[in-house]
Amino acid sequence: MTLPVVIVGGLHADARGAAVARLLGDVPGSVALHHDLETAVTGTVVRTVRDATGVLSAGEAPLVNDCACCALREDLVPELERLADAGNTPLAIVELWDSVEPKAMAEVITAGGFTVTGVITAVDPALLLPYLGNGDDLAERGLAAAPTDRRTVADTFARQLEYAPVLAVTDSPEADEEDRELLAQLHPTARQVPVDGPAGRSSLLAGAALAGFDVEAAAAAQHPACALLPAEADAHGVSTLVWRRHRPFHPERLYAALEDLTCAAARSRGRFWLADKPDTLFHWDAAGGALCVESAGPWLGSLPDAAWEMVPPVRRAAAALDWHPEHGDRCQHLVFTSPGLDREGLRQLLESCLLTDAEYAAGRDAWQRLPHPFDALLEV
Repeated sequence: MTLPVVIVGGLHADARGAAVARLLGDVPGSVALHHDLETAVTGTVVRTVRDATGVLSAGEAPLVNDCACCALREDLVPELERLADAGNTPLAIVELWDSVEPKAMAEVITAGGFTVTGVITAVDPALLLPYLGNGDDLAERGLAAAPTDRRTVADTFARQLEYAPVLAVTDSPEADEEDRELLAQLHPTARQVPVDGPAGRSSLLAGAALAGFDVEAAAAAQHPACALLPAEADAHGVSTLVWRRHRPFHPERLYAALEDLTCAAARSRGRFWLADKPDTLFHWDAAGGALCVESAGPWLGSLPDAAWEMVPPVRRAAAALDWHPEHGDRCQHLVFTSPGLDREGLRQLLESCLLTDAEYAAGRDAWQRLPHPFDALLEV
């Protein structure tokens, strides 16, 4: 279908609203669709369609499987089809509700036959650290998208921020250089576009909304095996430590250090390997003082050659960059970003969790006889 669709999301509701209003003003004839999930407690989701002059229509969508986010998915594509059939809308702006993540919606819209031309997360730099440090469950803040939603404010905001190639940044008077530097280090490849500034069809935000977006490439960029992680940096009181090694972690020592490592930075993520589970790639994802560790499947080095043909090219390319003659693509690649980061202390703690020379020399059979403390965390 020819109707271009841009997604605007983010937990910073005022910044998101300002970005949507700017797009409506800069692209004549554009409309914004918004599903308010806050009304889900009454059994419905409220949908509004508006343009620069105000609300054009409003309606309700019933919950699907007692899930507000599911109702959004079921209702969104038919609404886009209605706009496409009318043939007079140059841009549909999907304004996501606070805790809805853009990745899922981009995939739903694409599967519905539409072209997502942009994904934008709106950010108030002054709120960056407070949200990244907020370990509250979304349910505690009235932001859960389903009864089973166990996400936190911090990890949800981090994913919203890191998925979008464009950040719509408000000119917040409360933001300082540290806030802006933190934003730059957390997502260094993002294009930052000011929400404020001269109006008109040639605005930077409107251009970003129509610049194009590759849903498959964006999904691949989020996979821990080939994620494009932040680079080493240190400026304005904010640091990013990139820690890479080709020796496995001792499972007990790493497990004992998890709390200190998780609380060492506002945001940390990456991939790692454990000596007792040498064929499993583990995903590290921490924000707000909470850590999520998950299995992300096998390392490519553990697979037979024939299986490589079934692996996406981007994954093979990432493995080639990490390739070690003995361990293949198995590696530690963890990135920690925070104001006031104790780089040396963090580096020493990480090093202490690796196998010692003697433990390493004992070989893989001995490694796999080590205790398995992560089994409880992984619910093995």
